[in-house]
Amino acid sequence: MGAVAGVDGVPGGWVVARVGAGGVAWSVCADAAAVLADTVGCAAVGVDIPLGLSAGPAPRACDVETARALGRARSSVFPAPPRAVLQAPDHAEACAVARELTGRGISLQSFHIGPKILDWDALPTRPAHVVEVHPELALRRLAPDVVFASKKTARGSGQRIAALSRWLDVPAALADLPAGARLDDVLDALAAAWSARRFADGVHEVLGPEIDDRGRPMGVVV
Repeated sequence: MGAVAGVDGVPGGWVVARVGAGGVAWSVCADAAAVLADTVGCAAVGVDIPLGLSAGPAPRACDVETARALGRARSSVFPAPPRAVLQAPDHAEACAVARELTGRGISLQSFHIGPKILDWDALPTRPAHVVEVHPELALRRLAPDVVFASKKTARGSGQRIAALSRWLDVPAALADLPAGARLDDVLDALAAAWSARRFADGVHEVLGPEIDDRGRPMGVVV
């Protein structure tokens, strides 16, 4: 059974959790291209970022379905706006473009995620084993009996560690973390790796599968 990887954004780059028979190996990569180089040989790579963007006013179906599946935790889904919105030079211009294309503006928080989204969007190709995931959805599938508190709280962190421990040895995984990665980031990366494991094993489902305007698949794997 080949290794898989989970990827989550951190300031200045991406934290990567490579999960294999020997445990979890960590790294921090500067950009998406470096992540692909770092995960060569992995059976699947789950990335916590929108992969594939819409060109028109309609929202991505995977964002709508993921929000619906999360219920009360739907605020953790940041609907990906059209590519032209993210390419705007500042928030004011992004809001103007968004209103023109979709009839509504874009939050400052979503705009600030834009460079992370565009980092992956700029790749000339995206390997088929690299898939979009959502850690909060993964955790709720992994531990459906848990009512999760915010991941920014001590209780929320403890719940996520306990949930992920149903799958792997989390204390061992957290024993030697890379500099620059916060606890909630690395736990999200592990949850992303869980979805990647399901994808590699062929037991996954895809929420809102579509094809973007470049012919690339869009959909959240869990």
